[in-house]
Amino acid sequence: MIRKIYADGSEIEFLREVEKRSSETNKKVEETVGRIIEDVKANGDEAVKRYTEEFDCPDCEYYEVPRDIINDALTEADPKLVDALLNCVEKITDFHQRQKQNGYMITNEDGSILGQRVRGLDKVGLYVPGGTAAYPSSVLMNAIPAKIAGVKEIIMVTPPLKDGTPNKDILLASALCGVDRIFLCGGAQAVAALAFGTEEIPKVSKIVGPGNIYVATAKKMLYGTVDIDMIAGPSEILVIADGTANPKYVAADLMSQAEHDKLASAILITTSEKIADDVTKEIERQSKQLSRKNIIDFSLDNYGAIIIANDMMQACDIANRLAPEHLEVVAENPLEFIGKLDNVGSLFLGQYAPEPLGDYYAGPNHVLPTSGTARFFSPLSVDSFIKKSGYIYYTAAALNEAADDIILVAEKERLTAHANSIKVRMEDIR
Repeated sequence: MIRKIYADGSEIEFLREVEKRSSETNKKVEETVGRIIEDVKANGDEAVKRYTEEFDCPDCEYYEVPRDIINDALTEADPKLVDALLNCVEKITDFHQRQKQNGYMITNEDGSILGQRVRGLDKVGLYVPGGTAAYPSSVLMNAIPAKIAGVKEIIMVTPPLKDGTPNKDILLASALCGVDRIFLCGGAQAVAALAFGTEEIPKVSKIVGPGNIYVATAKKMLYGTVDIDMIAGPSEILVIADGTANPKYVAADLMSQAEHDKLASAILITTSEKIADDVTKEIERQSKQLSRKNIIDFSLDNYGAIIIANDMMQACDIANRLAPEHLEVVAENPLEFIGKLDNVGSLFLGQYAPEPLGDYYAGPNHVLPTSGTARFFSPLSVDSFIKKSGYIYYTAAALNEAADDIILVAEKERLTAHANSIKVRMEDIR
């Protein structure tokens, strides 16, 4: 049963429990992942295939999925699913297309030219989980902004099914959004292969995509060797509701995230005691017919709560402290809260903007910061797949004008070779 807490200071201990639930380091996992990383670094494809046989399938049909198999997944798929995914692709593309940045050039009167280049990364690795956690929507959310950014090649790794074949829905999504190559391997070994490169799997500049604790730990340990999207924790939803909210909708939305994981957090903050009681009843009623009821019950019992706030401003203050992955505002005038909620991965406003709308269809990315990192991290975007560099051109006259200032600052920092680089030119210019 989801607990009820009053926001009179009693909520603080619960919030601390939620904040620390995913912060503990698992030393055994780190040791295991460390050994796998070193093995892949030393033995490449041989190590990756060995781990695939051990953990996923003893007789994998192929290592790299042939292009005709990917194309067949598109032609053989249920046309209704293809149409639905194409609609998602259109919405996601339209939203992310607006994030694209252009470089710029500044030409000054003294003849100097300054500028910035913006370009996509060369190669990006996309990790896609297998089994029950195989989500075609995640392929779209990761690959589409990468393509818009100008990434030249997307390399996907995904574990094979138990029969040694790839997940057909994952192949379908990959075909629709332009994934270039797909390898059947998963876990920490696949992450390491992307980070170091093997004879067959290309080395990439960045790895994105969700995974289990072994995948997340491998990404964390390899950060610096390769860039990553973020360290993802358990899923989270926070709903702020006033007395006008529909308890049936609120209960459904809380459970939509609680079903992800036993560590998922689903919290309601409301100003109405009646809404709190009605949502509790709705959770009990609706959960009986849901396939992942056991996971939902565990999540809500341990990391779920209904917090009774004094007013909506107190609710916003608690929300900004938690910095949740998903935040719904179900209120009479939800749009007035946009400027009051600063720490959130993605904001859903009104009773007809449930969180699953963002997971699949609306357009904003569903790869979001978790575990309070929305205080300083942003959702995955086109920006996640670009790099920038500045360029400088100076004429002799322009350098002459700047020389004395540069020399003075360089010598103040006792970097005499820096100063000398300017001085030797001044000998010829002046």
